Amino acid sequence: MTAAGYAALEAELKQRQQQERPRIIQAIAEARALGDLSENAEYHAAKEAQGLNEGRVQELEGLISRADIIDVSKLDGQSVKFGATVTLVDEDTEEERVYQIVGEPEADVRRGKMSITSPVARALIGKTVGDTVEVNTPGGGKSYEIVKVAFI
Repeated sequence: MTAAGYAALEAELKQRQQQERPRIIQAIAEARALGDLSENAEYHAAKEAQGLNEGRVQELEGLISRADIIDVSKLDGQSVKFGATVTLVDEDTEEERVYQIVGEPEADVRRGKMSITSPVARALIGKTVGDTVEVNTPGGGKSYEIVKVAFI
């Protein structure tokens, strides 16, 4: 994963442990004070929120402990690889798109972060500027031309 992706995971973990956890504990305490727990919707909702939060905390801790951080700024070359920022032109619509190829936990296509395991990223790996790739996507076949490869 990239250093930025690692920092985002650490920030989310810190927020969940230092802000969300105490807020949920307070909600459980307030719901307990209301009385009978068997028919207390606030209590059950707070306990469910606690379970979801703790599950995400464990998931984040696991991702962080297994993370292999790659400093993209130290990479270079002409071919597409992990961490590359790739400018593509959709050959059907002539629309230009820019994506950075990142690890799964930090992928967000709307923000221009494409998972290394996505069909498009897998097709791009090893290609250079001027190459055209054909990709079978969930929306059908697509053809992209690589216009630029950068390591930012």
